[in-house]
Amino acid sequence: MLSELLLTEIACLNQPSRLPLHRQLYEALRRAILDGKLTAGERLPSSRDLTQDLQLSRNTVVAAINQLTVEGYLVSRIGSGTFVSDNVPKMPAYPHRGAPSGQATLSTRGLSLTSSFCATDLEIQPFTPGIADFSAFPLGLWQRLQNKHWRMTYPDMLDYSSSGGYAPLRRAVADYLRVFRSVPLDLEQVIITSGTQESLVLCAQLLANQSDAVWLEDPAYWGAVKAFMATGLNLHAVPVDEQGIAPQASDNAVPPRLIYVTPSHQYPTGAVMSLPRRHQILLLARQHQAWILEDDYDSEFRFSGPPISSLAGLDTDQRVIYLGSFSKVLYPGLKLGYMVVPKGLAAAFKRAHYDLNRPGQMPVQAALAEFIEMGHFASALRRARQSYAQRRASLLAALQPCLGAQAQITGAEQGLHLCLRLPDTLDDKALAQHIKKLGLTVRPLSAYCIEQAQLRGLIIGYGYAPLAEIEHFGPLLARTITNALQRSGASA
Repeated sequence: MLSELLLTEIACLNQPSRLPLHRQLYEALRRAILDGKLTAGERLPSSRDLTQDLQLSRNTVVAAINQLTVEGYLVSRIGSGTFVSDNVPKMPAYPHRGAPSGQATLSTRGLSLTSSFCATDLEIQPFTPGIADFSAFPLGLWQRLQNKHWRMTYPDMLDYSSSGGYAPLRRAVADYLRVFRSVPLDLEQVIITSGTQESLVLCAQLLANQSDAVWLEDPAYWGAVKAFMATGLNLHAVPVDEQGIAPQASDNAVPPRLIYVTPSHQYPTGAVMSLPRRHQILLLARQHQAWILEDDYDSEFRFSGPPISSLAGLDTDQRVIYLGSFSKVLYPGLKLGYMVVPKGLAAAFKRAHYDLNRPGQMPVQAALAEFIEMGHFASALRRARQSYAQRRASLLAALQPCLGAQAQITGAEQGLHLCLRLPDTLDDKALAQHIKKLGLTVRPLSAYCIEQAQLRGLIIGYGYAPLAEIEHFGPLLARTITNALQRSGASA
């Protein structure tokens, strides 16, 4: 009996309570048709009979039947009733409810992207690395600026942008980079993107061919790894030492088309690329006719020593593409970043950015430009530096008891995280999972490694954790690490 079949199908729906009743009935009828349980030309009971048999309202039944009729699954014949259409293609049966269905249809690339080198949970908890504190962001002011630009928006501000972004925002970015990052540039070289991920993908699409090699730091920023995997590049891991990425003569056997680096504060180890190493990378790029992608993701936050100039500032060959973002100073969901491309590539990048990404958000870009011009960005940055400096100092003090010959801190001079290096014998992934059970989030260093599987450590963030939470949870984190070192036989 059809009503019993439909009731069974409805019961099999995943989380049926989240679907309105007419949608549940629609899904049940559609599945019965596609599975061949209702055959072509078969007549359905009247809506009145279905209403009674299924104990549903007539409006619910009619809404489901009407939708299936519109979509071509059913046909209505005046005076005869409603029938299953003769034109519905035969489809394989639906997979068993509860059986995995997504991964079986993924491409080889898709399987790799979703099963390897994945970021762990991105929950906002104390010590999560890579997360800035956006709780102090002046939302009231930001909302007023956005409302202002929405009210005065011209029609072209609601369209896609083919110019590389809102001109006043690009000008503000150019002025900032010239003064504070020593990047020589003109306005036309600045392109506003939706963030570093989009910038990386665009660079890979325009500057490299399928299977070209990209040199990456190892350990590496997982977002860059994903971007290059998604664009079909051949990943070539280059180890990192205390001076940053450290290419050897053997690496030249895999000539790079792209070289991705985080020279001011290597992610995740925190190493600062030395001046000789910077010149080496620039020379290698010239020799291989490669492009350098400089991800300057947190250069705004340096707490000891002089500011580190950008790699782009040393480039005399126009082979460095400089990438930056507003996420660390403002808030991640803003989804606005920027890139500085060589003059000869600017027009092509803007055209491709328009065709591939259909960039927009012009009113938001206008609000941000005014936010910067009025001095609010500089004020927010100043407050953030002061706050993060206090948090950094508190975390360093809290971790002192677990430090020693077997546990050292690297990368604490800049940014929003530090790297606690641990002995190779300690399982950092298991330790991170144990710490997670305490309500804290750190990341194992080994999870960032491409080939250097022997590296162990913890990546600990202090950006989002309030000072009081660092003071409270820091000693607990230190004791947990100390206990793990003692259990592994490596005395701290």
